[in-house]
Amino acid sequence: MRPPSRAPRSWHAVGVTLTILLTAAVLRSPIVAVAPVAREVGADLGVSAGVVGLLTSIPVLAFAVCAPLAVVLIRRCGADLALTITLAGSVAGCLVRSFGGLAAVMVGTAMIGLFLTIGNVVVPIIIKREYPPARVAFMTGVYTSAINVGTMLVTLTTAPLAAATDWRVAIAVWGGFGLAALATWIGTLGVRALVPTAAPRAADSADGTRSAAWAPSTWFLAVAFAGQAFGYYAVSAWLPSLLHDTLGLERAASGGAASLFQLFGMVGGIAVPIALGRRAPVAAVSAAITVGWVALPVGLLLAPAWWPLWCTLAGVAQGGNFAVIFTVIASSAGSAAAARRMSATVQTIGYGCAALGPSVLGAVHSSSGGWTVPLLVVLAAVLTMGLSSALGLRSMQREP
Repeated sequence: MRPPSRAPRSWHAVGVTLTILLTAAVLRSPIVAVAPVAREVGADLGVSAGVVGLLTSIPVLAFAVCAPLAVVLIRRCGADLALTITLAGSVAGCLVRSFGGLAAVMVGTAMIGLFLTIGNVVVPIIIKREYPPARVAFMTGVYTSAINVGTMLVTLTTAPLAAATDWRVAIAVWGGFGLAALATWIGTLGVRALVPTAAPRAADSADGTRSAAWAPSTWFLAVAFAGQAFGYYAVSAWLPSLLHDTLGLERAASGGAASLFQLFGMVGGIAVPIALGRRAPVAAVSAAITVGWVALPVGLLLAPAWWPLWCTLAGVAQGGNFAVIFTVIASSAGSAAAARRMSATVQTIGYGCAALGPSVLGAVHSSSGGWTVPLLVVLAAVLTMGLSSALGLRSMQREP
């Protein structure tokens, strides 16, 4: 009787994995889709570049502000329905944003930020629940890499799509990731994906999950993720301009060169979890990630002509660090409730700093008139990340 019982479980695992990959792709693609067509969006809506910039910054800010609300929703509805809401809401937000005037664009953008925040919190919980402990790190890395794949695909193809159609279609089409993930999820779970399945509220206090959100290790990880997220979004926004100004690269070439930073994030997202799966010390991996990240600002200050090497090292580091932080959360939390509280705390602080990254770096560049001081700001953020990661891992060893 064994084979008949294995087949459904096998298909369930395939469906869950495919859903996670598609969901990862949609967690960033609607946000980054605006940048390649920013000029067209501003011209069509009759607004300034600053207003268009809000279409990218609003969702990132929502990641910080709405994370506690995501925890409440997941607790009351359960992880399965919460993911269904994430995917359906993100598709709706993409449609609202793409087919209306300025008001609709802003409302749709806010919807995207809200629903993707739920996804940020719930996907690591589902990974922890669905995979054995030995596979959690690897699947977290695959999830991280899928985010980078989605980002790369959108960055490279949105402008050509807009040229062939228009900007509204070009940014709406990326809601297709969410639609495909939703169909796969419901097809995998059936009615369970649409029905609340949350445990009673008392379970949260009974297993000590309230203390998990206030544990020293949680706050160290939150500061580490803040340094990571600030550096990532700041570098992603300004690296093409930096390469253009310091090395004289053409705009198109500098944009393509900066894509190395995103491309090698996929490598880090897979390679680091494999290293952890082979029992590499987490502290040593975290230290190596810090060195790789530091190479970018220091390398661009001292030897900017070697930018491909610095972008590659930092790309591997940023992808790997994302995987490490959320793998540590998933593996150290005693329950799904504790994991969602820890994850919400880390993401609230981290994405709050991330939303400031591009504007802070831009303001520092304008006031200083060059890129030396902005790179020192990135260096400070990365060093803060490394120190907080080390302190968080040490604190975790002392906590029960």
